[in-house]
Amino acid sequence: MKKLYDVIVIGGGPAGYTAALYAARAGLSTLVVEKLYAGGQMTQTNQIDNYPGYPEGIDGVSLGVNMQKGAQRFGAETVNSQVLSVQLAEEIKTVETAQGSYKGKTVIVATGAGHKHLGVAEEESLVGRGVAYCAACDGMFYRGKTVAVVGGGNSAAADALTLSRIAKKVYLIHRRDTLRAEKIYREQLEKAENVEFLWNSTVSQLLYEEKLTGVKLQNVYSLTESVLEVDGLFISVGRSPATELFRGQLELDENGYIVAGESTETSIPGVFAAGDVRTKEVRQIITAAADGAVAAHYAQEYLAR
Repeated sequence: MKKLYDVIVIGGGPAGYTAALYAARAGLSTLVVEKLYAGGQMTQTNQIDNYPGYPEGIDGVSLGVNMQKGAQRFGAETVNSQVLSVQLAEEIKTVETAQGSYKGKTVIVATGAGHKHLGVAEEESLVGRGVAYCAACDGMFYRGKTVAVVGGGNSAAADALTLSRIAKKVYLIHRRDTLRAEKIYREQLEKAENVEFLWNSTVSQLLYEEKLTGVKLQNVYSLTESVLEVDGLFISVGRSPATELFRGQLELDENGYIVAGESTETSIPGVFAAGDVRTKEVRQIITAAADGAVAAHYAQEYLAR
């Protein structure tokens, strides 16, 4: 008979492995199912300077591996496999993977959310060489330099404000003639002396040598093109939560995130959502890790009941 786990964690990022650490340390049999490798989205970050305990910073891959080792030290198991489907409604949950089926009394969903891409050539290859998706994560690398932010929502406005306190010059590129961001963001940006708006524009090409040197912009009305020289480009056009597996089973909000409050409890008893995949305001490595600890706590309470 196959092992019945107390906790199955789907996703091996900071939320997933923190949940696994706390669950395993509490004496719960714990399995982490991760399709690629430990760390999730943070493995794309060369230098993480805002995670406590690393005064000189740490790269995302190393931090992910350390988190995995911490959970495994207390007995958490890891299976590297793609999850194909889940059955969450029953008391015993089933997670179907490419390597077989696993059953658990509780499930913690920590599948994260990926940054939406512009879809221009060489975008992915230039990540870490001038292209970034998180001002809070990578902004410090552009102190005193010229950067651009693409987007018009709250995230783009917040990134532009963060960068305005670090960079020499910040261009905010938006395809419309006004921001969708809330008024409080717009007012602060308008007051920032080093922020310039580039309206009705899209990025049509990335210019680079060893690193990004600039972008080619296209006016959405006249279709005329111009070149903007920048040291960094921050793409902030939204996120895509990895929730397709759970559609029709868990309650999702209008943007596809799993509806779960600070307790991380979802619409199904015994199922919890931790990290960037759940409805929340702040999405950082440390908040994902905090969610993981909370989810493990409430999973333990659920099992005790």
